[in-house]
Amino acid sequence: MAGNDTIAVDPDTYLRSYDDDWQSETTSISSSIYKGIIENGRRYQTLKNEYCYPSDEQQFETYEATHLAALVADSETSNALFQSPIGHSPKNILDIGTGKGSWAIDVADMFPNTTVRGVDLYPPPVNWMPPNCILEVDDILDEWTWSEKFDLIHMRVIQCAFTPKETEKLLKQCYENLQPGGWIEHLELHPNLYCDDGSIPHDNILYSVGPTWDAAGDKSGRPMNIITTMRESITKAGFIDVHEKCSKWPLGPWAKDQTMKELGLVNLQHWLTGLEGYAMHLFTRYGDPVPWSKEEVHVYIARIKKELQNPRHHGYQRARRVWARKPFPNEKKDDVGLKKEDDE
Repeated sequence: MAGNDTIAVDPDTYLRSYDDDWQSETTSISSSIYKGIIENGRRYQTLKNEYCYPSDEQQFETYEATHLAALVADSETSNALFQSPIGHSPKNILDIGTGKGSWAIDVADMFPNTTVRGVDLYPPPVNWMPPNCILEVDDILDEWTWSEKFDLIHMRVIQCAFTPKETEKLLKQCYENLQPGGWIEHLELHPNLYCDDGSIPHDNILYSVGPTWDAAGDKSGRPMNIITTMRESITKAGFIDVHEKCSKWPLGPWAKDQTMKELGLVNLQHWLTGLEGYAMHLFTRYGDPVPWSKEEVHVYIARIKKELQNPRHHGYQRARRVWARKPFPNEKKDDVGLKKEDDE
């Protein structure tokens, strides 16, 4: 499904109600780093106070839905976990912002002889992982102390996590810690909502989502819309052989195509479980024009959820995947240019 294709609508789909009943495994460990900070009813990590998203059970459900949605979106490719051609025997792989650790665990299962590290600011709530998977708590902007170079460094949905200067620093660290010929891969989403068939009126509140989050992200100094700059940032960091894939992620099971229908169903769950967590800290600290109250956030999110579950609305958001290679010694940057798998 190319990024500029219109998604065919299934006229026979009727959306049932959802009650946020996804359950995630949790581990109860009595330490300050696991307890976190409670703010507006949500738990946040303590390692880096600037990060705006929670680290609690509901947010981990959201991350799990994101992981599943990404797998469904690329289910028709040879490898739904990543597109970088790293071969069959990589030695070391790094997952930045690993969340619940689902991607790192799945990749470790795929490559049992590979060491796969997942890093985030909060301990993932997992009871079991493959012996070759290591989940670590650390600030990825600190000096990297791993002795080995990586064959693949993966990132997914890191909007509002870094300032532009921090992003530049992070990509420099990635470049320096990849093997020559190693790959970086970044999958990003943006909450702007689109509709191709006019089924969502132009004055619907759903169209406010992207601009509202963009305004708060810009005010915080950690932009939300890095989906528009990620390719340029990766290229600027020195990577070559740049590939890009743009796609549409439906919201709800309204698409006729079975894969897009499943993607829409899972992506809707992603939004329903994640909206409050994505909004609460950001809007109560950096709301535009002034910070919002907790109650204002709850009212706004409730209105959006109601519209999302209208089966007559055929909305979608955009996703972009970029993967690129660290050049071999003496390889010129201009030797390999940008390749687009799909265009917007």
